Amino acid sequence: MSPAPMLFPCPSCHKEVELGERGLTDCLRNLTLERIVERYRHTVSLGSVAIMCGFCKAPQSLEATKGCADCRSNFCNECFKLYHPWGTLRSQHEHILPTNNFRPKVLTCLEHEQERLLWYCRSCQRLLCPLCKLRRVHHGHKVAPIAQACQALKDKITKEINYILANQDTVKAQITQLESAITQMELNSALAREQLSQSVRELGASLAERQGALTLALEGARLKRGEALSAQVSERRGLQEHGGLMAYTQELLKETDQPCFVQAARITHNRYAIENLQCFSLSADPSFRHFHMDASRELRLISSMEYIRAPLAPVIDTQRTLAYDQLFLCWRLPQDSAPAWHFSVEFQRRMGLTEAGWGGEVRSPNAPVAWQCLEEVGGTSVVIDRLEMDSVYVLRVKGSNKAGFGEYSEEVYLHTPPAPVLSFSLDSRWGLHADRLALGKGQTYARSVPGLSLLQAADRSLTSCHLTSDLLIGDLAITQGRHYWACSVEPGSYLVKVGVGQEAKLQEWFHLPQDMASPR
Repeated sequence: MSPAPMLFPCPSCHKEVELGERGLTDCLRNLTLERIVERYRHTVSLGSVAIMCGFCKAPQSLEATKGCADCRSNFCNECFKLYHPWGTLRSQHEHILPTNNFRPKVLTCLEHEQERLLWYCRSCQRLLCPLCKLRRVHHGHKVAPIAQACQALKDKITKEINYILANQDTVKAQITQLESAITQMELNSALAREQLSQSVRELGASLAERQGALTLALEGARLKRGEALSAQVSERRGLQEHGGLMAYTQELLKETDQPCFVQAARITHNRYAIENLQCFSLSADPSFRHFHMDASRELRLISSMEYIRAPLAPVIDTQRTLAYDQLFLCWRLPQDSAPAWHFSVEFQRRMGLTEAGWGGEVRSPNAPVAWQCLEEVGGTSVVIDRLEMDSVYVLRVKGSNKAGFGEYSEEVYLHTPPAPVLSFSLDSRWGLHADRLALGKGQTYARSVPGLSLLQAADRSLTSCHLTSDLLIGDLAITQGRHYWACSVEPGSYLVKVGVGQEAKLQEWFHLPQDMASPR
């Protein structure tokens, strides 16, 4: 079984970082930090146990006053003089403060023991020994001597420290701004909490109002059905043997006067319905099955209630993003992102990027830092014009909705052409054979026409190694200056040559035989 990876919590972000199979042994010791800790321990009394000399005899062992980095031992003054006599090689040993954790003289490679780390790979951002430098993993990487990397890092840190010390007012202003932002955040948090409580109260009031309306409807149906069933009960009680209606009817049957009997019995006869007694049914449904409440959809809606999310960071479409005489930037939102009402596109022109000194790109000192912004971009693409030639533009985009702006996308770097863009069309008056080539829309591209001539050319290319060549000329002439243009060639093309020729040579070119030897 493969060993379980070792996880180590990051002190800054508290996320667990996988250290690999070798764990901490694959990490270089931070010897500089160890030395700082040692100095601090000897400067501030931490109540630690005194370090004793390792060469004194047991009964009279003294406290160590010096440590030897070469001997990796602690000595008192007398023992140090005894074991490091003047005029010997031992007298040249490096003496340090007493310690129980001796650091090595030099850093060595973790994979190649006894090999010193003499190189630094800027691409991988790690120290290399001479053997690691020869690996194929670092082929094509920017590898610099350790002295050069050290000097570059020292210069960079020195500049940063000097800049910070010279801009203490800026630091104080930023601290004030941060404290103000914290106070504003607390106020906005309380306001958001109040808005949340207000929304829940409104929701509760709406539910209570709806509950009252539904309760009234239910009570009305109950009263109506109760009255119908009560009337039916009264009617059935009158049909009992000793009921009033039965006694009245029995006395009515004793009437001998026929006109009087008919007059009295014609009303009573309608109150007897044998069919109702034989086919009895309730006049109202007591089940109330039509009044069952299904709140599953509402419960799902309530359980899915959450704060409005801002859009996630857009993803730049690098296949469609390009720089020519204009910048064409295209992007899309991730699938699980909230919708965006509009986008904000920011771009920044940089004069150029200097060589990286310690691994990352360093902004040129004269490069501007101000971002230009295009607000409320409706679609997922934008065109930026009025560009400077031979410049690097950095672009980023973020989305916005009711929750505000989301995160920025990853920055994309586009380099504009080094000369003015030359826009031209293909001229059909020069050497164009309509049976073999056809110009596209706007005369910006040409395609082969499948036909008999193409089949014959293919047959000759298979038998006699010949092919048919056609010459296309642009409709603009170049007289002076620097110009830039770009062309795209389909993968199925056999041979395409692009360039600039003299106008005096055009007639000579067109008089060449059309069947030319296949070029190598």
